[in-house]
Amino acid sequence: MQWQYNLFAMKVSNGMAKDWIASLLYLVLFVFILPSDILAQKNRTKVKDPIDRKVDSVLRLMTLEEKVGQLNQYTSDWIFTGPITQDNDKVGQIKSGMIGSMLNVTGVEHTRKLQELAMQSRLKIPLLFGHDVIHGFRSTFPLPLAEAASWDLSAIEQSARIAAIESSAAGIHWTFAPMVDISRDPRWGRVMEGAGEDTYLGSLIAKARVKGFQGNGLGSLDAVMACAKHFAAYGAAVAGRDYNSVDMSIRSLWETYLPPFKAALDAGAATFMNSFNDLNGIPATGSKFLQRDILKGKWNYSGFVVSDWGSIGEMVPHGYSENLRSAAKSAILAGSDMDMESRAYKNHLAELVRSGEVPISVVDDAVKRILRKKFELGLFEDPFRFSDEKRQEKYWNYAPHLEAARDVARKSIVLLKNKNQVLPLAKQGKKIGLVGPFVHALKDHLGFWSIEWPDDTSRIISTWKGLTNYPGVTNSFLYAKGCDIAGVDKSGFEAALEVARASDIVVMTVGEARDMSGEAKSRSSLRLPGVQQELIDAIAKTGKPIVLLVHAGRPLVFDKAVDASAAVVYTWWLGTQAGNAIADVLYGTYNPSGRLPMTFPRTEGQIPIYYNHLNTGRPAQTDSQSLYVSAYIDLPNSPYYHFGYGLSYTTFDYSNMEVSDTIIRGNQKLTVRVRITNTGQYKGKETVQLYLRDISASVVRPVKELKGFQQIELNPGESREVSFVITTEDLKFYNDALVFDWEPGYFDIMIGPNAGKVMHKKVEWLK
Repeated sequence: MQWQYNLFAMKVSNGMAKDWIASLLYLVLFVFILPSDILAQKNRTKVKDPIDRKVDSVLRLMTLEEKVGQLNQYTSDWIFTGPITQDNDKVGQIKSGMIGSMLNVTGVEHTRKLQELAMQSRLKIPLLFGHDVIHGFRSTFPLPLAEAASWDLSAIEQSARIAAIESSAAGIHWTFAPMVDISRDPRWGRVMEGAGEDTYLGSLIAKARVKGFQGNGLGSLDAVMACAKHFAAYGAAVAGRDYNSVDMSIRSLWETYLPPFKAALDAGAATFMNSFNDLNGIPATGSKFLQRDILKGKWNYSGFVVSDWGSIGEMVPHGYSENLRSAAKSAILAGSDMDMESRAYKNHLAELVRSGEVPISVVDDAVKRILRKKFELGLFEDPFRFSDEKRQEKYWNYAPHLEAARDVARKSIVLLKNKNQVLPLAKQGKKIGLVGPFVHALKDHLGFWSIEWPDDTSRIISTWKGLTNYPGVTNSFLYAKGCDIAGVDKSGFEAALEVARASDIVVMTVGEARDMSGEAKSRSSLRLPGVQQELIDAIAKTGKPIVLLVHAGRPLVFDKAVDASAAVVYTWWLGTQAGNAIADVLYGTYNPSGRLPMTFPRTEGQIPIYYNHLNTGRPAQTDSQSLYVSAYIDLPNSPYYHFGYGLSYTTFDYSNMEVSDTIIRGNQKLTVRVRITNTGQYKGKETVQLYLRDISASVVRPVKELKGFQQIELNPGESREVSFVITTEDLKFYNDALVFDWEPGYFDIMIGPNAGKVMHKKVEWLK
């Protein structure tokens, strides 16, 4: 009689009991039948999950069209993040249960209105509201790549936690983040949305972001569903061109690109999003290998998969599907549960089921995955539980969140050069010239994939405001824009030169505009746009020291600018509190601690460039030119800045590196120790990095791989021993048969401040 109880629960919870006779009947069923039903359940060897029972109850009440409706997601008419497909009757479709989710709906008022429409549908199944909450909601945090530069997992988790608190208070249930794609090509604009080039670091950050978004678990009012994207290998797009093909070995896929997704899954990511690219000729949206075999098969994933914007329909121009009907069939059979914006399921899935081309069981599985999340969020119990005006108002301009945004921002800043300790700046008695197109910038500080608000111009802290309004500062300030971000106009040069000549030091703000990095923002040239480099050269000729602030969403090529400057600070795009965070670092209130999460090339000709590359049979031993080795004849192999690189206002010395043994057997553990000493004059934070190389193996291994890191803070003159424990888990890799295991042999253990500067110890590990 379980179906009777489930039907009773559904009908009561959805207000479908029409009269007292029906209500009395349900009460009788509840009182007299339910106890025996519970007893029967207890006697079964496998008790079905309560939510699964509720999901099954709803599913049995649904028509085929209503099932298809749950797999359909539309954008709102207010804002959009992709090509719009027009609908004349979205309201009618919501009221008839033909839409399962909406995206780009912001605010309690809007989400409530649309949810009220859904409550007019026959079964009153609530809508899911999704949004691109990528690096903050009301309080904008640094770009994800910038946050990755902090190497501070707790700060990254806190950033996602605050984003979840603020967005859930505005009626949002679901964020399309984190992006966990590994990318080794800074020409790809979406590097700004991820954690960089390293699988180990990227996996830890994926876990931190999922934990932050989902908090204490779905059902908590301050939790939103995370979405691990883009599944899979999107970051390896050929030529760094967005949406382009990906062609790689299956071993590279498993070893480099899939682990962050598995980390997100293990952290409990509620949803996955497939990617635009084809992988070895099969569009990811239609890939059974990715979605059925790996994600839902080998990994036993219980959440649901949403397509990226229109990616089901895009299998037609890919040349994989003949038409939208064919695309719908391929996608649903491959495991894509929800169709974002292509209308493929809406227009064709029901007929595909009726014709026998798609089993109803496949549709039912997709619907059940989505319904389960709606139950877990508590939406069946109260569809409006996330539409609370008082909670939204509380977190609208929440001071603790703004302070957290400032803290994460300053932790994300990377000091790349500091000749003659020109930084930190003095707070008194100096004339400081502020020059460049970003001195008074506001919305540029938000970066790409940010949410704009009408009052942003009064909320965002500019570099000018941060530096000139800083507590205790009595310096005098001069300003000249000098030039635009792009374009060839040099008419502002002379005013900038006058400011420089009248100043003791010049703080220059250069870089790319916020819309030059992000989705569909691939660049063939990573140089400073427009005439910014010429402005730097002109200011340098005055002889005044330059502190260069570089605003960007990716690694840029700016070697000439570095040469012309006394100090270089990579500020990325830091969010709402950018100006305050920049001032904290430039004045020395916060000692910069950021480390690069991507390798910075000398020029675009080195791309793709990454630290954990494979060796060749003819490796170049040094950067000096030599023949018949794997090298350029016009450029060193080494990057301009190594992965993990970053300076501090103090200095650190590495000494006394030791290993617990030079011969290790079986499952024994190896302990590696090193002494770190603060040899400078400032208290500072150092990120100690552990790398490993399998010197010879059944397949060629990278020259080094990050296997651990620790952040320690030391006072001037203070020393501390840092230790790492290495186990056979750290030695494992995918061999040629795709078996994940370790092999005995010799290993190079390395410790240092970045991938280009390490100490070595050689050990032998026996079976």
